Amino acid sequence: MPAFPRSPDEYPTVRTASGVSDGPAASGLAARSRLPLIAQGDWTPSPHRPDLVGILDKEAQPRIAELVPIRYTRMAASLSAFYRGMPAIMAADLAGTPDTGLTVQLSGDAHLSNFGLFASPERRLVFDLDDFDETLPGPFEWDIKRLATSLVVAAYDNDVPAQTAGTIAAEAARSYRAHIRELSASSELAVWYEHITADDLLQEVSNSLQRARLHRTLDRARQTDSSKAIAKLTEPGPDGAPRFLHAPPLIEPVDDQERAAVEQVFQEYRASLPSAQAQLLDRFRILDAARKVVGIGSVGTRCYVLLLQGRAAGDLLLLQAKEAEPSVLAPFVNAPVTHEGQRVVEGQRLLQAVGDIFLGWSSGPTGRHFYWRQLLDMKGSASIQDMSGSLMHQYAGLCGRALARGHARSGDRVAIAAYLGHDTSFDRAITAFALAYAEQTRTDYAAFTLAISDGRLPIAPS
Repeated sequence: MPAFPRSPDEYPTVRTASGVSDGPAASGLAARSRLPLIAQGDWTPSPHRPDLVGILDKEAQPRIAELVPIRYTRMAASLSAFYRGMPAIMAADLAGTPDTGLTVQLSGDAHLSNFGLFASPERRLVFDLDDFDETLPGPFEWDIKRLATSLVVAAYDNDVPAQTAGTIAAEAARSYRAHIRELSASSELAVWYEHITADDLLQEVSNSLQRARLHRTLDRARQTDSSKAIAKLTEPGPDGAPRFLHAPPLIEPVDDQERAAVEQVFQEYRASLPSAQAQLLDRFRILDAARKVVGIGSVGTRCYVLLLQGRAAGDLLLLQAKEAEPSVLAPFVNAPVTHEGQRVVEGQRLLQAVGDIFLGWSSGPTGRHFYWRQLLDMKGSASIQDMSGSLMHQYAGLCGRALARGHARSGDRVAIAAYLGHDTSFDRAITAFALAYAEQTRTDYAAFTLAISDGRLPIAPS
């Protein structure tokens, strides 16, 4: 049996009658001919660029009107918060640029805060992408550009100089390129099983202070489970059993009519689960349900939390049902979707190395789509606000590695590796794009805060 090729260069190519090379790497080399690596660094706003306030107004239309000002308030908190809340404007911008045509399952919103720690079904901490609201197939470079720009934006919020911010973005691109190349020489099953554990993270940190900080982050993640969330979100009810707090507008228990609708939706969600998980869920009954405000960009969408109890007292399960709107990428890619919740779940299962056993989807009584998952099951994330430049550099590499693993599972990793090549051309181009687009984000943020100050965008009272 021949040895498995160790790099994209070792894959065989043949010459067809038309004189064009054919083989697993050929589409990557052809993509580089169409779109040279240096062109990935180009960013010039289109004269027909959509209006920022117009996009926000359109997004607000299907949302809960009284919650929309909370979204704008959270977005106004910092440049990074604004960037997190506006994936739609960047999706439109990226769609207006030339692309490689090398398709993967995109996160669609791969900013640095959408990576984090969570528990595998085996109760081990892993690091991976953890938000998939915008997932759809599309050109691989859109995700890496979103990630690299988020790192520059966060560095600026931390008063990191532009030159250092550029090296941080370059590290994300370098790590992505290196790990795509490594995975391109792996077997299909090896790629599928690849994941990043807490032990992997510790092995990559040699600095004693940073290692101690990472230990604290891992410990917090292990302790941040549903029991802590339940203690924070509930209080004893008349019968002594926990009930959700009434703390409007951030969390509001549902009334009897909404409770009946939630229970109806719950049954449809159960039907989306594999048989074993559905039987496990049958061992729980609903104690209470509430509407909850979540995130930054998602504020205003319908999100419910359900508290369930198992057969023994104190055996509690906390689930979240989050409305799934059409992806911000939907107008720009050819990817028909029949159910938005199913889109999110299936995209997550494809991109994540390990996943929540209670991941599922359903439709609401008014036809709205939802996806379901556990809430705060051993979850943790890096505190970006006080990261030094050197620590951000390490974190950038980690995010690049996780993104490469997800793309390798869902796309042609050999073609992507062939496109990226051996040298740092791609890294430099992505850095140039990230620095330029971060300046665009500063301009957009100024326009956003102006729209707030002149009353076009409402914010929540203090």
